[in-house]
Amino acid sequence: MEVVLSSGHRMPLIGFGTASMPLPPDDVLTSAFLGAIEAGYHRFDTAAQYGAEKLLGRSIAEAMKRGLIKSRDKIFITSKLWCTDTHFNLDVPALKNSLKNVLVFTWLGLEYVDLYLIHFPARLKEGTEGSDFKGKMLPFDMKGTWEAMEEYSKLGLARSIGVSNFGTKKLSQLLMHATIPPAANQVEINVAWQQEKLREYC
Repeated sequence: MEVVLSSGHRMPLIGFGTASMPLPPDDVLTSAFLGAIEAGYHRFDTAAQYGAEKLLGRSIAEAMKRGLIKSRDKIFITSKLWCTDTHFNLDVPALKNSLKNVLVFTWLGLEYVDLYLIHFPARLKEGTEGSDFKGKMLPFDMKGTWEAMEEYSKLGLARSIGVSNFGTKKLSQLLMHATIPPAANQVEINVAWQQEKLREYC
């Protein structure tokens, strides 16, 4: 089953997440990715912050080598721009670094992400690690960051662009100056937290 995004690209509804704390050993993670592909997963969700991009890229290359995937366009990959890189001057290098980690096997044609998201509507000081952000927050340049995201789209580095963890207020601010609207807003939804207002807004 798939959904057609506002960008016109199709996204499988069910995906395989790559976030794990702590990150498993390389061989375990690679085995999990290859097993997921073999089981029929065609959508993978990763992020610079997860530390799994490089191994996901290698696993995709291996899956193609083994014939588990016929071509690059059979896999849908989402990655995310981390909060230390949400600044217009930093964004393009951040995406190119993700592409290097995940997708730049030029001989395979893996030169783009299917969906690239702003991980959080926030900016952190460069080098910030862990989850203690006290005193490490900087002003978030939403307009400049989204302009960079739109540039990725125009350059063909990201087929679709979007956001993650944005509420209705942040989305409405973004839409005031976006020329390409977000194709997705990835948020947590569970039995206890339905996010009805946000879903209705989207």
